[in-house]
Amino acid sequence: VTGNLCLTFLFYPVTRGSSILPMIGLTSEKSIKYHIWLGNISMALFTVHGFLYLVYWTITSRLSQTLKWYDHYVSNIAGEISLLCGLAMWVTTYPTIRRNMFELFLYTHYLYVFFIVFFIWHVGIGFACIMLPGFYLFVIDRYLRFLQSRQRVRLVSARVLPCETIQLNFSKTRGLDYNPTSTIFVNIPAISKLQWHPFTITSNNNIEPEILSVIIKCEGIWTKNLHQLVISPSVDRLQVSVEGPYGPTSTNFLRHDMVVMISGGSGITPFISIIKELIFVSSTLKSKTPKIALISVFKNSSHLSILDLILPNSTSINNNNHPDNFDLQIEAYVTRERGQPKEKISSTRNVFFKPNASDLPIYPTLGPNSWLWLGAIISSSFVIFLLLLGIFTQYVVYPVDKKGKVGYSYTKKASMNMFLVCFSIVVAASGAFLWNKKKNIADEDSKQIQDNTEEYSTAKISDDVELESLPIRSVIKSVNVQYGQRPDLKKRSVGVLVSGPKTMRRDVAAICSAELADNLHYESISFTW
Repeated sequence: VTGNLCLTFLFYPVTRGSSILPMIGLTSEKSIKYHIWLGNISMALFTVHGFLYLVYWTITSRLSQTLKWYDHYVSNIAGEISLLCGLAMWVTTYPTIRRNMFELFLYTHYLYVFFIVFFIWHVGIGFACIMLPGFYLFVIDRYLRFLQSRQRVRLVSARVLPCETIQLNFSKTRGLDYNPTSTIFVNIPAISKLQWHPFTITSNNNIEPEILSVIIKCEGIWTKNLHQLVISPSVDRLQVSVEGPYGPTSTNFLRHDMVVMISGGSGITPFISIIKELIFVSSTLKSKTPKIALISVFKNSSHLSILDLILPNSTSINNNNHPDNFDLQIEAYVTRERGQPKEKISSTRNVFFKPNASDLPIYPTLGPNSWLWLGAIISSSFVIFLLLLGIFTQYVVYPVDKKGKVGYSYTKKASMNMFLVCFSIVVAASGAFLWNKKKNIADEDSKQIQDNTEEYSTAKISDDVELESLPIRSVIKSVNVQYGQRPDLKKRSVGVLVSGPKTMRRDVAAICSAELADNLHYESISFTW
């Protein structure tokens, strides 16, 4: 029973488009630890449960019970299969295995389908209904993500930095809104049809209303293959699918008079989106923004080119709405060099793609009123399920229960309930998705698509010149580069946002929690690169 209670809440944290997590101030990324805790507790309880039954059957010489599939009682073999699937997932979550063999961990986790199906066959649909709410929302979210992932999106251009870092620029509709530090999951079939990688969005929804950008550091096998594809002269189009964006429903960056952002390596990515948001607030809304001190730590000088990505790709910030009161100071620390390198660092390279007319801009899966659509999907699919279940019970289950003493098969009843749940969700979610997709396609004219692509490409060709001429450059009050040393964090006595390695976050957290630093407000920012 306790293990089943854990399953009741197990799927809430991994429902990325959840309507419940934002109500309690959580995102899927921040609540994943609760999924881990619940998974460990439930698997520990299920393992003890199965082990004790094996011991009992061994002592009583009834090991044959392990192969019994009772059609009108608890099915033992179904429970054993479910437990084996659960153990396979549990073992691969061990930190060493998950870090060194992530693909094994990822693909093994798809056994959750068999785990749930055989678990329901084991305990019966009546007892399993306790976990229905959480699993029902998860199935809806998973199916909507599947529908979104089938669509090819329009990749317009890329910027290749000298530090083997790539900025991918996607086209998006103006109706797609997201907050700073949001993430999207990217799939490129030319590299792998199964792998989805999360990346932090660095563009700003307000300054760059038709562009969505992510920064990718080329360190792993997948990202290095992407780098080779982007720089290849024979590649003029990449097929890309995305899921998301996902992120916080609100941000509180304006609550401090001054904010220090400390990043280590790739940890700078969420801060780029935050800084762009503050630039928009200061320039367009004319609101007071906190002073920003960005402290970035890099391995070598080539990584300093990442700082250029702080500037928006849009010229919407002009002299008429220039952020005069925005104060941004940057301190960059290059730890593996003693001074400025004598060799000239290669310049940033722009790559432009030719998307097909069938490639659509990234748009909200359920339109601008996504929460209303999600509520409609949940309610309508459940109504469909109840109606179909009522018909099935009235005309199939009830006659059998009325005639015989044994009653209708538990396995068939559970199977039919699972099928009706999936069928109802597919009907309701597909209808909502196709309706919104049709509306977005109607707004996109093929000629306009081509014109927009050409306009954007023309604008980006002179990207270096335009960025130099942007008045927004003056918001960076100073850029101080230090070589061969690390920042002395103990000298800071203001609000701090931290994004980087665990050791850095621990050091900053220790400073913020010290007795002499009671005015510091510590917050750790998650990022994907």
